[in-house]
Amino acid sequence: MPISLTPRERARLKARAHALEPNVSVGKTGATTAVIAEVDRALAKHELIKVKIQGDDRDARKTIGDEIGAATDAAVVYRVGKIVILFRPKPDEPPRP
Repeated sequence: MPISLTPRERARLKARAHALEPNVSVGKTGATTAVIAEVDRALAKHELIKVKIQGDDRDARKTIGDEIGAATDAAVVYRVGKIVILFRPKPDEPPRP
């Protein structure tokens, strides 16, 4: 189920993510099942993470970020360069923007 965020929630999540370091790094092989599993584990533990996607092709990085977000049921909060911020609330807690 896709998560929809209001602009205010998106801005708060972006501010919370500012101090974070990337939890997962995606190499040139893209969104493999191992990468998706690692992102899923990181989201279960932290609920807000940064993912670094290697590569120079901007469209490919956007596609990989969208694939990871869809596969993990996470919202893509923001993208800047090679970094994608993902958010998925913990299932036992209400969402905290």
